[in-house]
Amino acid sequence: MSFKNSKADRTTVTRDVVELEKETGNVYESIVMLSRRSNQISVDLKEELTRKLNEFASSTDNLEEIFENREQIEISRFYERLPKPVAMAIDELQNGKIYQRKLEE
Repeated sequence: MSFKNSKADRTTVTRDVVELEKETGNVYESIVMLSRRSNQISVDLKEELTRKLNEFASSTDNLEEIFENREQIEISRFYERLPKPVAMAIDELQNGKIYQRKLEE
């Protein structure tokens, strides 16, 4: 998934609960769905960040290299500026990019 192109809000926004309820018919189901999706996004972001940072990792323990590795600092700053996983999940829910699959008994 491309997190770089996310149109989610980068700041805190007050949400209308009725808007979240429209998607599933139940506000609690919507919240559970958002929680699960935001956890998935968070894990994906963490794995991607770790993979990119490991590309620049050095096997030497030189203190100067640790504090002055500009590539790692820039990558970390980029990921810090991304929208939060919950905001991405809400954006996906409101745009119909995620859905709920119910197992019938």
